Amino acid sequence: MEKVMNIIKPKSNPQQQLRDWQRRLRQECRNIERQIRDIQREEKSVQKAIRDAAKRNDIGSAKALAKEIVRSRKTVNRLYENKAQMNSISMHLGESVAIARTVGHLSKSAEVMKLVNNLMKAPEVAATMQEFSKEMTKAGVIEEFVNDALDNALDSEDIEDEIEEEVDKVLTAIAGETAAQLPEAARKEKVKQSVGTARTAEEEEAIAEGVDDEQELEELRARLAKVRS
Repeated sequence: MEKVMNIIKPKSNPQQQLRDWQRRLRQECRNIERQIRDIQREEKSVQKAIRDAAKRNDIGSAKALAKEIVRSRKTVNRLYENKAQMNSISMHLGESVAIARTVGHLSKSAEVMKLVNNLMKAPEVAATMQEFSKEMTKAGVIEEFVNDALDNALDSEDIEDEIEEEVDKVLTAIAGETAAQLPEAARKEKVKQSVGTARTAEEEEAIAEGVDDEQELEELRARLAKVRS
């Protein structure tokens, strides 16, 4: 029965298949643009929270939020790279149309294979590009590729090191001189906490306010992480 269905079903037109891939790539690029806008919009709220934390001399919260911003900006840079590579794939596919018209089928492209393989390692588009990889392998445009998970793990470790280096720069850029005073403020706060004085009503109220601030900061971090995913 399957053989009969294959005979009845019309064969895919190479030019039509190329156009379909290009259309889907354009849609993915629009999705990337929307994700970038969401991340950048959420970052503004996080920047305000960092400035507020700096004014309170809350180094822990300020640094945690600054780290989220560094992660988000790296995500945005990676998304721009993903978009550029997708546009490049679309361009190379377009160049294959003339060849397909001549030989009647799609020919292998080393450049497309390289770009698809790179994008399969990008978390934001990995699932989509895996599907493209299967279709293009079946059509004969690229060869089957096995992703190397170890490379991704090593890349993640390098990214973590870079993030730590960028945190102080982000703090200074957003909070200015206030951020530069945070380490000293934190030291004084530890000295102050070592003195076992009884808590007054005002202190209890300040603690309650701090809890609310912490909850708000956690919500901001969660929202920023969500738009990156």
